[in-house]
Amino acid sequence: MFLFLLIAMVVVVAAVTLAVVGGGDSAALPEVAPEQLVDPLPVTRPVGRADVDALRLPVAPRGYRMADVDDVLGRLGAELAERDARIAELESALAGAQATAGGRTDLFTKPGEERGQ
Repeated sequence: MFLFLLIAMVVVVAAVTLAVVGGGDSAALPEVAPEQLVDPLPVTRPVGRADVDALRLPVAPRGYRMADVDDVLGRLGAELAERDARIAELESALAGAQATAGGRTDLFTKPGEERGQ
């Protein structure tokens, strides 16, 4: 009786395995085209917060598509570097303007008008 149950269990497991794998059926599932990045980051304008929030990277069988992730990270890195450079430039200009204004006390007098009158 035990041998019969063991053989029956092996047959059932083999049948389920063949059903799941495909059983050598010639009507296999068709190949599906890989997902593509639907709404990439804008090229004509700087990337904004809404662009990053709306970005959805396509999923591949083993995670995300590496090329899409590399493209997005490269673009975001370039945008951040550009903004950091612009911020540093503006801070430098502001510091220079404040240093110049700190040395002058007659910023608000009209030309030809003397202080103290």
